Order: sequence, then C-alpha cells, then structure tokens
Amino acid sequence: MHDKILGSSIPPVMALAYLGDSVFETAVRRRLIERGLMKSGELNKASLAYVTAENQSRIMHRIEPLLAEDERDVFRRAANSPHLNRPKHASVTDYRFATGFEALLGMLSWIKDDERLTEILELALEEGLENDTQN
Repeated sequence: MHDKILGSSIPPVMALAYLGDSVFETAVRRRLIERGLMKSGELNKASLAYVTAENQSRIMHRIEPLLAEDERDVFRRAANSPHLNRPKHASVTDYRFATGFEALLGMLSWIKDDERLTEILELALEEGLENDTQN
C-alpha cells in the first residue's frame, strides 16, 4: 500500500495515464540507448515496437498479479474509464489495459515513489529489448 496516496491530491486517472505515457516512452528510449542503439532512425523504429497499446497490454497482463491493491485500483479505474478513445490499430481490451498501465506509471511518478516506479519499469522492460542491439 502506498502511504503517499493517503491525504495527497491525486489527479484524475486519465491525467495520470497521460503522464504515464511519457514515463514509459522515456524509459523505453533510455533502455534502447543503454542497449547500444544510437541513430535516431533505429531508435524510433525500435521504440515503436514497445510503445504500443498491444505491448503495454501484454506487459500489464504479466505484472498485474504483482501489484498492490491501490495500484490495481488505479489500473482498474483507468482501464474502465468511459472517456477512452480507441485508436484504429488497437483492440478495445488492449487499449484499456494499456491505459491502465500508463495510469499506474503516472500515479507512481506523481506520488514520487521512484523505487516502485523503477521496479515496475524493470518488470515491464525485462523481456523484449534484448534483441534491439542486433538491428
């Protein structure tokens, strides 16, 4: 449970998802550079494979059992938000799970729980990026 949530002013889940989108994209970009990709074209191509609703949904399915109850609550509220506009290239389910994932990251960033944010990002990025240095 995150004690920092109690008594703090947390933005609406869609604002958290907006923040979390940038948190995840930045983490992916950093990881790709750490893996040795340096050219902007390679970086853009590689990051597009990870910063998608489908991939974020897959990540969320994998890490959801590891979440604390308040983290699950933020995920559920964002995933069930009536204000979602699904893009053309994602299923409704994938988009909802991706939005929940982004809201989770946004919440952890907002409350400045850097330790848990880093832990979740490591779990999210632990598989899949290894082959990017071979492009």
